[in-house]
Amino acid sequence: MKNTGKLAGRTIFITGASRGIGKAIALKAAQDGANIVVAAKTAEPHPKLPGTIFTAAAEIEAAGGKALPCVVDVRDENAVRTAVKNAVEKFGGIDILVNNASAISLTPTEQTDMKRYDLMHNINTRGTFLVSKECIPYLKNSNHAHILNISPPLNMSAHWFSNHVAYTMAKYGMSMCVLGMAEEFKKDNVAVNALWPRTAIYTAAMEMLTGKESNQFSRKPEIMSDAAYAILCKEPKNCTGNFLIDDEVLQAAGITDMKQYACIPENADKLMPDFFLDVAPEKLVEFAAEGSHAASLKKAAAPAGKIEGLFQKIESLLSDEIVKKTGAVFEFNVKGEEAGLWFADLKNGIGKVGKGKSPVAADATLTMDSKHFFDMFSGKLKPASAFMTGKLKISGDLQKAMKLEKLMGGLKSKL
Repeated sequence: MKNTGKLAGRTIFITGASRGIGKAIALKAAQDGANIVVAAKTAEPHPKLPGTIFTAAAEIEAAGGKALPCVVDVRDENAVRTAVKNAVEKFGGIDILVNNASAISLTPTEQTDMKRYDLMHNINTRGTFLVSKECIPYLKNSNHAHILNISPPLNMSAHWFSNHVAYTMAKYGMSMCVLGMAEEFKKDNVAVNALWPRTAIYTAAMEMLTGKESNQFSRKPEIMSDAAYAILCKEPKNCTGNFLIDDEVLQAAGITDMKQYACIPENADKLMPDFFLDVAPEKLVEFAAEGSHAASLKKAAAPAGKIEGLFQKIESLLSDEIVKKTGAVFEFNVKGEEAGLWFADLKNGIGKVGKGKSPVAADATLTMDSKHFFDMFSGKLKPASAFMTGKLKISGDLQKAMKLEKLMGGLKSKL
């Protein structure tokens, strides 16, 4: 999407703007000559995630905007108030707020500790409410006031709650702010909308969550920044109270070629749907384009006895190198025709695989029907794809669970 200059001189307060979608939105607006308040926690380099508020600010100014980097934990009222005050003092007001900061933990109820629960709710729901509350007095004084929350449509289908109810509640809290504030501040001509991606978006956080190969079935953050730009350029009175999807926004703006946004252009029709869309898990297989990871779920069930043979093959491949690279203990709760409990200790000694409960504490437990299990280990079905379509359930350490992709890659040519 081409820049039009409509955001020139506008002041945009963006939470979580040091990397990912937040930074992409900042850079897009900066090309118009906007003033960007980079409100994020990372002042010092993160050991695993790239970018700080200062590196983001430098990129924004290089793109043509003005930047104010602010160390802000959206859970901290004083930090939020100080950042808002500093933004108003430097730029004279606030025209637009983008609530992008978010925390995620895709864990079921029993595996969600309250510290993680509180983190998600305090950042996602409370943080969005707090930052909005502090910015609204200044937004009311703007002639182009927008609040844009990066949050999903309020889809009440039970399956979006059953696997990770704590995260869903926290994320939906952001969307409920849209529903309430859009109506509350309509009289003040403050637009409040939500934007959500159609597909997985490849960011550093996504890579940590699902592994480096997640770019194979994801779009770039720029699809979200282009869609956000299209929304924020609209007259507030003509666009409020909406739950918008990125590619629908762009199509309405006349952009029909979505291939440009795919990380791997040849996979543009094989992308993984994001959470909370109006598509049931069992329908995701039909939704996916032929040849996609999700479509591989259509394949026939593995023949009887395949699961036991699979674990025997894994055991024969164990080595010091695999154990060193993986460094985790897994339990596999296989359901369906070949139901059973298996374990793989890829942390201790030269590793060990067996049937039954792991003799040492498991870092992650993977639950899956046997008809998909063999396909996953043989490389026909990506773990990230299986997880996002609800075919694979993971409890425990999600990052360690995703390390299994490397082992599966080694098995692909041997099964």
